[in-house]
Amino acid sequence: MSNIRVLMIGDLVGPAGIKMFEKHIGSLKEKYNADAIIVNGENSADNGRGITPAIADRFFELGVNVITTGNHIWAQKKIFPYIVSQPNLLRPANYPSKCPGSGSTIITIGGYKVAVVNLQGRVFMREHLDDPFRAIESLLQYLKHQTDMIFVDFHAETTAETAGIGLFLDGQVSAVVGTHTHIQTADARVLPGGTAFMTDLGMGGSLNSMIGMKKDIMIHHLRTQMPVRFEVDLEPPYMMSGACIEVDTQTGQALSIEAIRVVDDQGLF
Repeated sequence: MSNIRVLMIGDLVGPAGIKMFEKHIGSLKEKYNADAIIVNGENSADNGRGITPAIADRFFELGVNVITTGNHIWAQKKIFPYIVSQPNLLRPANYPSKCPGSGSTIITIGGYKVAVVNLQGRVFMREHLDDPFRAIESLLQYLKHQTDMIFVDFHAETTAETAGIGLFLDGQVSAVVGTHTHIQTADARVLPGGTAFMTDLGMGGSLNSMIGMKKDIMIHHLRTQMPVRFEVDLEPPYMMSGACIEVDTQTGQALSIEAIRVVDDQGLF
């Protein structure tokens, strides 16, 4: 195996995102001849906030190698002990060190070690976190002794911050992809130093929702600024997006990155 191919799937939102993943991940893995799957599951709980142990177990049953998350990682209390015992469920590495879980993991694909890192941005995010640039610098001092194939999920609000971390890490890691906004960007490319980059992978969920939530409730909130309880949209059609990244196992450099977007107008419930 001279190259590996990794599917990275954007935030799966609630039951609709999970159903889309269940239905289409097998055909996507076959189509792209993928060797591994990384999925962001921080919105996969029924209410769109956090992830439960049962959902994480289901993702692993479906062939997911690593689950990344973000600012909603602690929304479901049952995940606290689970994340300690499951090294392939990540929380952002720049969370305080006393938080349970880890921000990185190393898996084996076809006999090769591959590292996955989860980071969270700070611009327009509510959490008061450590500097993600400094956090990844520290991590790389360890990870580079293990492997040159390193995939980074950067969970962030602004395109500029994600671009900054991507350009900062160009040539140091295999891939930097953004998550969190739920809007897939049209800028997938390999940077000059050999790092695959995409500002945001997008999401899985209801296509005509507002980032996975019922649009009427969110529009009412935007128009009135009144407090509302967001609800996950379960109506068709549905979509799921991400990217396939091919990496040279000898150098750790990306050879290609291709955006993925699947739309399904069939009922899933």
